[in-house]
Amino acid sequence: MAKVSCQSLARRLALLGGAAMLPWVAWPVMASSYGAGIENSQWYLTDSVFECVLVHEVPGYGRAVFRHRAGEELTFFLESEVPMMRAGRGQLVVEAPAWRPGVAPTSLGAVNVSSGRRAVDLGNREATYIARGLLKGMQPTLTRTARYGNGQVRVHLSNVNFSGQWQGYRQCVAGLLPANYDQLRRSRIPFASGSTSLSEADQRLLDNIVAFVMADPSVERVFVDGHSDSIGSRIDNRALSEERAQVVADYLKSRGIDENMLTVRAHGDQYPASRRQSENRRVNIRLQREGERPEFQQASGDSNEFAG
Repeated sequence: MAKVSCQSLARRLALLGGAAMLPWVAWPVMASSYGAGIENSQWYLTDSVFECVLVHEVPGYGRAVFRHRAGEELTFFLESEVPMMRAGRGQLVVEAPAWRPGVAPTSLGAVNVSSGRRAVDLGNREATYIARGLLKGMQPTLTRTARYGNGQVRVHLSNVNFSGQWQGYRQCVAGLLPANYDQLRRSRIPFASGSTSLSEADQRLLDNIVAFVMADPSVERVFVDGHSDSIGSRIDNRALSEERAQVVADYLKSRGIDENMLTVRAHGDQYPASRRQSENRRVNIRLQREGERPEFQQASGDSNEFAG
């Protein structure tokens, strides 16, 4: 008897009025596997002082990405233009590729899978284990139920050509800035009561801001806004907030920030950040990039109280 494929059987059943006519038919649970082979496995490194990114194209599925932003840790994500996995818990395993039989797999446990474009988004721990597996010649694999049907979707990463790009990634990480834009764009320098002195921690933060602004030409404006608590007279508080703002601005200029980039303002106790007086004695620093709308940027740095 000639062998009949599943697709051929399905077509015949459709002509007969559907599978309902043959309730005894057991449909197989199919698994769709996606991954690059030896002949087409590539890893691409994009490096800068802002972030280091390793991209691996997964044919038929999408791409796998290692990302390390300045001031943060290594992360990993899988993304696909067309979501293929059902939301829920998937299994992540580091297993041997087909050409290394006999090597026992290592389970990294369950991971969350979303139904969106970025199906998997993992933190430093899992990302590090995946990278280690690739460096050992293994094949990290994610398995999850398909979005439609009861089949399984398997996405595996190829270790071919990975180690060379990983060395470039490590060199890139060594040259990253201390912090990224999201971490610095709204910064705060706290002050003790009546004080205008910068601590060593304050100076380190300001140095990080300077390093970023000097490296990113899209930053066009640095706002420095001084504030005080409400203890004492408003005239004295205004003067104190102005002195605090000027101390910060002078430090930024001494480290290389162009004076023309700075906007220095003093608000006294006009825009409290909290009911706690200690949290109101501060200077807020805000970075503005080209194209950002300043009318939605607040001097307080804490709420929508001031948009000047």
